[in-house]
Amino acid sequence: MIIEFESEVWQWGARDDSSWFFATVPPELSEDIREIPRMPRGFGSVRVRARIGGSEWTTSIFPDKGSGTYALPLKKAVRDAEGLEKGASTLVRLEVLDG
Repeated sequence: MIIEFESEVWQWGARDDSSWFFATVPPELSEDIREIPRMPRGFGSVRVRARIGGSEWTTSIFPDKGSGTYALPLKKAVRDAEGLEKGASTLVRLEVLDG
């Protein structure tokens, strides 16, 4: 399954020095991902290949129980390469590898 969506970059935690940044998979696409049959993984994570701009990497998305969506972690190397900062809007391409 391959999906594309636009998301705002957000920073986890109340501290401005937090280095954890994410993009949120929209609710309807998160629901589609949840419906894919697969073996359970730690924390409900799902393995994906992500692409933003010219950067591509393999990682996992993690469920946010409160919103019902998945969060894609954005590592510093990707944020730097693509010029992403908190609040920036970005186009994300995900290929779900589990399932």
